[in-house]
Amino acid sequence: MHRKRILGMLAAVVLAVSACGKKEESPKSPTPPQAQVPPPAAAGVTVASIALGKAVGADKKVAQATDSFGSKDTIYASVDTAGAGSATLKAKWTYRKGGQESLVKEDTQRITQTGPATSEFHVSKPDGWPAGDYQVEVFVNEQTAGTKTFAVK
Repeated sequence: MHRKRILGMLAAVVLAVSACGKKEESPKSPTPPQAQVPPPAAAGVTVASIALGKAVGADKKVAQATDSFGSKDTIYASVDTAGAGSATLKAKWTYRKGGQESLVKEDTQRITQTGPATSEFHVSKPDGWPAGDYQVEVFVNEQTAGTKTFAVK
């Protein structure tokens, strides 16, 4: 009888140990690979507007827009940009007469922005501008982004 008791206890221990063991997991269906989502395209810097005037404020914006200047005026171009990133802005000022263009001045600025911003360019000629038609062309990374024509009277 003593043997039956020991065998019964041994059987109970074996059952208890096997019950505590790891259970076989049912095979999971393979997870489909997730589609690669490309990073959003860089918005880049774009020119939103160009304004000309005789003065700019601390915010680099033209105080009063005009397209007509006197011979002794300093001429300001306020360039509003949108987007984010780094870019090179260029302002190319030209004098136009009789179908011909003459370069007056070219300026470049390296900008880095995270949203809307304003940049300022200007030209002056202390001995006076010749009367006539002029133009400023603005470029972003050597790509034309807009022009403004104006007159000196």
